[in-house]
Amino acid sequence: MRERASKLHVVSLSGGKDSTATALMAIELHGREACRFVFADTGNEHEATYAYALDYLPQALDITVDVVKADFTEEFATKRANLARISAGEPESAVYGKRKFMYAWTPETAALALELLVPIGNPFLDLCMLKGGFPSRKRQFCTQYLKRNPITEYQMDLVDRGYLVESWQGVRANESDARRWLPHYEILSADMAIYRPILRWEVADVFEAHRVAGILPNPLYKQGMNRVGCMPCINCSKSELAQIARRFPQHIERIAAWERLVSRVCRPRSPVSFFHKGTQGHSGQASTIEHIVQWAKTSRGGRQFSLLSDLEEPSACSSAYGLCE
Repeated sequence: MRERASKLHVVSLSGGKDSTATALMAIELHGREACRFVFADTGNEHEATYAYALDYLPQALDITVDVVKADFTEEFATKRANLARISAGEPESAVYGKRKFMYAWTPETAALALELLVPIGNPFLDLCMLKGGFPSRKRQFCTQYLKRNPITEYQMDLVDRGYLVESWQGVRANESDARRWLPHYEILSADMAIYRPILRWEVADVFEAHRVAGILPNPLYKQGMNRVGCMPCINCSKSELAQIARRFPQHIERIAAWERLVSRVCRPRSPVSFFHKGTQGHSGQASTIEHIVQWAKTSRGGRQFSLLSDLEEPSACSSAYGLCE
């Protein structure tokens, strides 16, 4: 019978407040040697989050943070092969069988898409190119492919090396209805379990854990951000998007460039926008990132636009969590 190595407590570290508090608890309870810390690089993070998760926390906590990234090389090869068959004149029904699509490829449009459909190396953008569009609240495939799958592969590698893996997840029940009924502890197999140590914490408890440990929170929380997982996140609020546009316009420009690229490799006439219409409360006809940003600067249900919004300098500190006091 194979002898088991000791248990490893694997903390999914995102650079956000909850995962940092989870890392602090893991270190306090089990020590650094019994823990592993892993960061899933989605390719859609703010530079401050990269610096916080990969530079500040490793130094402040004296830990090593392993980085995982999704790779879609095989998926690109498959999709390129399918498009090549269509561009050569083979009917789409012969390529995809009985599957029905609202919009059809033609040899001409397939050839144009094939020219641009090459992996960029940015996981988020590559995934959206493959999917022919961006994730949404109802179809939030980004979490699965960019975070859950790479981290699971990382953990399974530890299992294959003989470790018992306890996956520590920094989620809180009051963040969403979906998380409200999650259990504190789940046994997945003889080799792996999930532990959610801060599930019943309030947000004040999270920042108190930072304070007690002498750890600064991600600086983005003082710059109007409610969440720091992606920049921007498809679920960000109207006010948060307005803050992003004012403080970090380069990230809006990046998303606009992504929209243009993805639209050229997806099915003809397919609507392509980072924010799906209605997702943020926006109900206008155009939903490109530029249109959504303009709407985010309005009040009264989008009917009143502030002429001063583009002229106003964002305050030095703006926190939804009272961190500026």
